[in-house]
Amino acid sequence: MPPRYPRDFHGHGPDRPDAAWPDGARIALSFVVNYEEGGENCLLHGDAASEAFLSEIVGAAPWPGQRHWNMESIYDYGARAGFWRLHRLFTGANIPVTVYGVATALARSPAQVAAMQDADWEIASHGLKWIDYKDFSKADEAADMAAAIELHTQVTGSPPKGWYTGRASENTVALAAQQGFDWISDTYDDDLPYWAEAGDRDQLIIPYTLDCNDMRFATAQGFNSGDQFYAYLRDTFDALYAEGVEGQPAMMSVGLHCRLVGRPGRVQALRRFVEYVQGHEGVWCARRADIAAHWAEHHPHQRRVRPSELGHEAFVEQFGGVFEHSPWVAEGAWGLELGRAHDTALGLHSAMCRVFRAAPPEDRLRVLQAHPDLAGKLAAARRLTDDSTAEQASAGLDALTDAERETFAAMNSAYVAKHGFPFIIAVRDHSKAGILRAFERRVNNGTEVEFDEACRQVERIARLRLEAIL
Repeated sequence: MPPRYPRDFHGHGPDRPDAAWPDGARIALSFVVNYEEGGENCLLHGDAASEAFLSEIVGAAPWPGQRHWNMESIYDYGARAGFWRLHRLFTGANIPVTVYGVATALARSPAQVAAMQDADWEIASHGLKWIDYKDFSKADEAADMAAAIELHTQVTGSPPKGWYTGRASENTVALAAQQGFDWISDTYDDDLPYWAEAGDRDQLIIPYTLDCNDMRFATAQGFNSGDQFYAYLRDTFDALYAEGVEGQPAMMSVGLHCRLVGRPGRVQALRRFVEYVQGHEGVWCARRADIAAHWAEHHPHQRRVRPSELGHEAFVEQFGGVFEHSPWVAEGAWGLELGRAHDTALGLHSAMCRVFRAAPPEDRLRVLQAHPDLAGKLAAARRLTDDSTAEQASAGLDALTDAERETFAAMNSAYVAKHGFPFIIAVRDHSKAGILRAFERRVNNGTEVEFDEACRQVERIARLRLEAIL
């Protein structure tokens, strides 16, 4: 196989599906509490250095071989005070929450776990430890993932149904998909859930957020005050809510950390946002488990032919006739760097047109000459390709009167005599009368002009054929 591009720039496409949220909700809102305190880098946890990420310490750096007392104390605040402040806020507002729980952190916080369960919060897995996996081998990351699931099950009484590593590697999603989770959130690439195909498994992805996230209180060019955090959450909500009113409902995630937004000077911004949301109708505040169950029921995955995954022979067999009697266009397209963006009619058309346009004029001329005359001798002898037969029939060219047939024959002869290739037009875009008018207008054009126009029409015909296939 030639190179295949693994990233997906197409996604749901220009018209995202109707989420059909419960009770006609205009937006789904997911609040996530990251519980990491006790799972961060620390010599006490067997790590080589102290934690340096997402704290009040500006410019923090790892301390190899040393405990960082101030860093540990800041994390302790999240467990001792911040968690309970968030717990009171959400239970008081009767808003369900998803917890991203680091397994070792949960094991060190039995009171907090009990409170999560008493509130019917969903506890998903946030990995074994809250560390960076970018440099881990595949085997070592998989081993930590298995250990996280085992410890999570021991601590909570049941295995996690959802997964989010956060400080992920390029292997994380693929490894997590092998575990059978209902959902995975290690992406930030959409406003709606979507399905990923992982071998034989159809894996639901519920994208997460790094912008509507209190982590920006602890990063450069982030939030400096609660007012900034509230304004950003409100504006995001307003934009998505308006799209929902217009018939394109999406989802919004809000990422929270006990040691960050759990501080008194920040939690009021979150409280104002909760009150703002509750002042709107048609808002579905849901755990990610609920969103996953809804999506699986209302938008089950359907596998289909993906051109980018076909071998050479199958690809050419399926798409070799898209450009009339010119399989070399499909062969050239198969050799390009295809990806998920080319698995649609529009995407594959783009790749095939690249090949056609890059070809020398004599090769493109042969494509033009491979097209049949409209209502010509091949049609009368029933020797057209299936595509050409259907296309000409769509405009009524298979049911001409004798007079109309004579007119087409005369115009075909005049056009070919002048330009050296048949008159080409995407007949599905026109009526019989419109085709005749175009014939009369274009026969008098210069050959260079007509060559360019005929090539454009060939590309249009190819697009229509691909839409019929895909």
